[in-house]
Amino acid sequence: MLASRLLTTLLLAVSALAAGTPRIDKTKAALLVVDHQVGLFQLVKDINPSEYVNNIVAHAALGPLFNLPTVLTTSAETGPNGPLPKEIVQLHPNSTIVRRNGEVNAWHSEEFRNAVRATGKTQIILAGITTDVCTTFLALSLIEEGFEVFANADASGTFNKAIADDANDRMRNAGVQVLSFWAVLCELMDDWRNTPGAAQVLPFLDRFLPSYGYLARAHAAATNNGTILPGELAGLN
Repeated sequence: MLASRLLTTLLLAVSALAAGTPRIDKTKAALLVVDHQVGLFQLVKDINPSEYVNNIVAHAALGPLFNLPTVLTTSAETGPNGPLPKEIVQLHPNSTIVRRNGEVNAWHSEEFRNAVRATGKTQIILAGITTDVCTTFLALSLIEEGFEVFANADASGTFNKAIADDANDRMRNAGVQVLSFWAVLCELMDDWRNTPGAAQVLPFLDRFLPSYGYLARAHAAATNNGTILPGELAGLN
């Protein structure tokens, strides 16, 4: 059994090398929200809490923005782990929520496996708490099952940066693509002229990535109401 799984993993790695680095294709992708629970949230120390709550809601919001089938899951939510934040649940009124009662690795839940397979997608975008357990364990299982896996590093959190770095290295070594939220978003969009494109994504960024949102605001303000000051054009010529 072990030899068979090792051979499968090796063949997948060789196949991935031959095919080149996977890229996210929104027509092939499903989104997973893994154990982003209000109790587990308090374990996250490698990302500032105010930033992290934004990151996990932004991750969940990728589903409706790009029309991605989404599966949400929790672990022992009636205990100290707690439920998913209402902001995430409200984004997915029609998505499946799998409430696991014991399985640490979500893939060990038959209900969860069936929900993921029911999406019919071959690419998985995921994030969870904690990075080293909930995200990594599931990502490794998905790789073994033949999925192309993309882990949103900004929306996965754990006890400290060293643990996060080790977990991300472990996933990369297994063939998981570990990306920033910005990279996930841009690969899904692919072209500002697409739909969703600039008209839909810029308001999304204004809410969830304000550094880019304010860049767009500044450009709009300058275009609509701006006055060129003496010397400003010197750098353009």
